[in-house]
Amino acid sequence: MSQPLWTARVLTLFPEMFPGPLGHSLAGKALAAGLWSLEAVDIRYFAGDKHRSVDDAAFGGGPGLVMRPDVIDAALAAVTGAIGPDRARPADEPLIYLSPRGRPLTQDRVHALAAAPRVTLLCGRYEGVDQRVLDAWSVEEVSIGDYVLSGGEPAAIVLIDACVRLLPGVMGDAETLAEESFEGGLLEYPQYTRPQEWRGRKVPEVLASGHHENIRAWRRAQAEAATRERRPDLWARRQAPSAVKEGKSR
Repeated sequence: MSQPLWTARVLTLFPEMFPGPLGHSLAGKALAAGLWSLEAVDIRYFAGDKHRSVDDAAFGGGPGLVMRPDVIDAALAAVTGAIGPDRARPADEPLIYLSPRGRPLTQDRVHALAAAPRVTLLCGRYEGVDQRVLDAWSVEEVSIGDYVLSGGEPAAIVLIDACVRLLPGVMGDAETLAEESFEGGLLEYPQYTRPQEWRGRKVPEVLASGHHENIRAWRRAQAEAATRERRPDLWARRQAPSAVKEGKSR
């Protein structure tokens, strides 16, 4: 089997959660075909005591436990091969900690991650990971939304799925990717299929007209309207470059 196009390495206390949903549908078929590979690493393996302890009470008090920096450091050093106090590692292999306080995951970032040869994902549990090990490794913190999960594993699955579907050979029709939400800064237009009339609701006439130029214009208008209404933040960001350009031309 040839070298996979992309590798996802996940550090977790629950390696049995993988591949999980990633073993099915498009991602699962691509995994079986060797288009990408998955490494689930058990963090407990790197704990030094006989009880495999990976956490301890938080300094300053408060409820919950914090994952220990020495255990996380040993796990990261082992899987990345990085040594020395600067923890040097390949610049093109992102190291990400899934955290609700991280920067929001965007489609642009997903494209960049999918273009890397390998991505290492650290999944926290309890109250999170000791800040010192995150700082020592210059870990990038990423959030999949403004809510809290029981651990980073579901978020890691989301990130991996988003990346895998962009890999060459995974999606049957490459044009599908160009028409999706967030491509070009817009949400996707509404979709319809048979029957042409369902419970008194008809498919928009333009979609059944066969006039491709009109269909493209309708879809574009629908995408813009949906973005303005549902995601004004995306719409404002999309309009910003043109506003700056107009200002410079005056």
